Amino acid sequence: MSERQPDRNVLGGSLQPCGTDPLTGFYRDGCCSTGPEDLGRHTICAVVTAEFLEHQRSIGNDLSTPVPEYRFPGCCRAIAGV
Repeated sequence: MSERQPDRNVLGGSLQPCGTDPLTGFYRDGCCSTGPEDLGRHTICAVVTAEFLEHQRSIGNDLSTPVPEYRFPGCCRAIAGV
């Protein structure tokens, strides 16, 4: 069996923390690390607008409301002026 390669960013470098308050990422490590148990493939970190979050909520993909039973703190917040 081959050894798992470390996660890399799109430029081939090491992942950098993206969200630490609250702690984001599938492993709640602040990065976009993933593994075989991540069935949803949580591998993207992005700055989004309030309009994007509202659109996602309107189509049933609420990215900002915490869901404690899934240990989901709400992963997205819009940045003012973006």
